[in-house]
Amino acid sequence: METETFCAEETFALGKKIGEMVQAGMVLSLIGDLGVGKTIFTQGVAAGLGITEPVNSPTFTIMQIYEEGRLPFYHFDVYRIGDPEEMEEIGYEDYFYGNGVCLVEWADLIEELLPADLCTIRIKKDLEKGFDYRKISIEGLEVQGF
Repeated sequence: METETFCAEETFALGKKIGEMVQAGMVLSLIGDLGVGKTIFTQGVAAGLGITEPVNSPTFTIMQIYEEGRLPFYHFDVYRIGDPEEMEEIGYEDYFYGNGVCLVEWADLIEELLPADLCTIRIKKDLEKGFDYRKISIEGLEVQGF
């Protein structure tokens, strides 16, 4: 599935829609360059899960845990991971194969650790179509039961 958004609010709304649909055990792989709106999208997913506390990119902590929504939400930002062993140190498998929802920003950097049945979301800019334009492709929702 491919879609387009033309402002941050639309990117947030798409994330929220997905957050309303996700189920326990899902892993969302989020891929895109710096500044494409990964955090805005993630905030939407969190809102769709019923999380009201501020959601920011956990770049320096690798993972943030949010438990106030309808499912636990594990937000990973692996941009600064130098070696996949760092993921083992935080016990990533407990989260990837647990009862919550995982969203992994920069997931392409740890491809070898990701489960086979995941949802991959790619966000791209196209400045020719406008500063706030985003092309968002989503693969794997059908694998997750959608």
